[in-house]
Amino acid sequence: MASEKVETVVAGNYLEMEREEEDSKSAASKLSSLFWHGGSVYDAWFSCASNQVAQVLLTLPYSFSQLGMVSGIIFQLFYGLMGSWTAYLISVLYVEYRTRKEREKVDFRNHVIQWFEVLDGLLGKHWRNLGLFFNCTFLLFGSVIQLIACASNIYYINDNLDKRTWTYIFGACCATTVFIPSFHNYRIWSFLGLLMTTYTAWYMTIASLMHGQVEGVKHSGPTKLVLYFTGATNILYTFGGHAVTVEIMHAMWKPQKFKMIYLIATLYVLTLTLPSASAVYWAFGDLLLTHANALSLLPRTGFRDTAVILMLIHQFITFGFACTPLYFVWEKFIGVHETKSLFKRALTRLPVVIPIWFLAIIFPFFGPINSTVGSLLVSFTVYIIPALAHMITFAPAPARENAVERPPSMLGGWVGLYSMNVFVVVWVLVVGFGLGGWASMLNFIHQINTFGLFAKCYQCPPHNKPSIKLN
Repeated sequence: MASEKVETVVAGNYLEMEREEEDSKSAASKLSSLFWHGGSVYDAWFSCASNQVAQVLLTLPYSFSQLGMVSGIIFQLFYGLMGSWTAYLISVLYVEYRTRKEREKVDFRNHVIQWFEVLDGLLGKHWRNLGLFFNCTFLLFGSVIQLIACASNIYYINDNLDKRTWTYIFGACCATTVFIPSFHNYRIWSFLGLLMTTYTAWYMTIASLMHGQVEGVKHSGPTKLVLYFTGATNILYTFGGHAVTVEIMHAMWKPQKFKMIYLIATLYVLTLTLPSASAVYWAFGDLLLTHANALSLLPRTGFRDTAVILMLIHQFITFGFACTPLYFVWEKFIGVHETKSLFKRALTRLPVVIPIWFLAIIFPFFGPINSTVGSLLVSFTVYIIPALAHMITFAPAPARENAVERPPSMLGGWVGLYSMNVFVVVWVLVVGFGLGGWASMLNFIHQINTFGLFAKCYQCPPHNKPSIKLN
């Protein structure tokens, strides 16, 4: 009887959203609906796949040079599956939270649910504060990484300006994301973003194979534990892009259909990352140890310049993906989140961009910063906290009996689910945060000692300026 009641409540929870979808189709123009206002399963899939691969595509060959070919492939498959699992857990917790709140007649039509609110509703304020700290810090540095990547990429087309100057310019460009209201409005950007990364991945693969191996190529990795765990943590970061899962789900007309979306997106992303990283590492080997951006080693052609430009546009999109949840948090903090004035919301969002801009100028270490963020922030944000939160939420017997989403029977029910969660927590805590944090911080400190803070042009080749003769 209880289970029938739960099913009735859940079935009714999303009727309001479905009505909103129909209203938007009848009221808005077809053009706006086609390019701007998305909330389907396909929109969510494009958002997940586009957001997941991003600029890290260019650093995975660098990780392969640290890990070696075999370990690089294994870690991609392993962390891809683990990331899909914890994204599934986050989706279950979101649906559970939303169902409970909508039974209490809470209206979310003008409010975007976020991860820290899910933790607050299910587990209390201490979990809310923990989730808020890790999620916001990770998204902050995720946005920083996009700015660094923009400067790193454009330099390989136009080196008349140094990378720091390019960071100033792209910081101003990325600030325009304040005008994108929510993840509903990323439909065309997500679609184009995935096309851009698909092109770049296959360009890297084909160009590397056509280039062939450089003379005297060496594939020494793995040689040092520091490099090994730094590379592994960069891959942990690669498949930890689901810090925005809750916001993407909330933008869906039927969020309960999200369950398998992230896994399918991950499988597609693997078709891009595995061939490109393997081919570039095969061609250039140990040279990648000092070239974190794979595009820096490929010969300049029209195809490479196209890849650079497409990745620049994609990094703008990914900056928006990472920054939009921060915009929501800030709006809620100052009390303007539910206002309908787009201009007012955009204006109040601008202060969020300033610290991101500043941090990108301080730490311009393209590649090493990914591993550091992965070990210290991603490990907790999207692996440890979701697994622990899921176990604690459903620890009481009544919570398991009335759960909106029950564990898949193929996993062995609740026992199998808890076993998986314990494994995730222990593995990521020891290997990701412990060993990965140790290795990444050593590597990061090495970059600071080598290049210094506020480095003007990180890993730039020396300019051969013509000498001036005085008569």
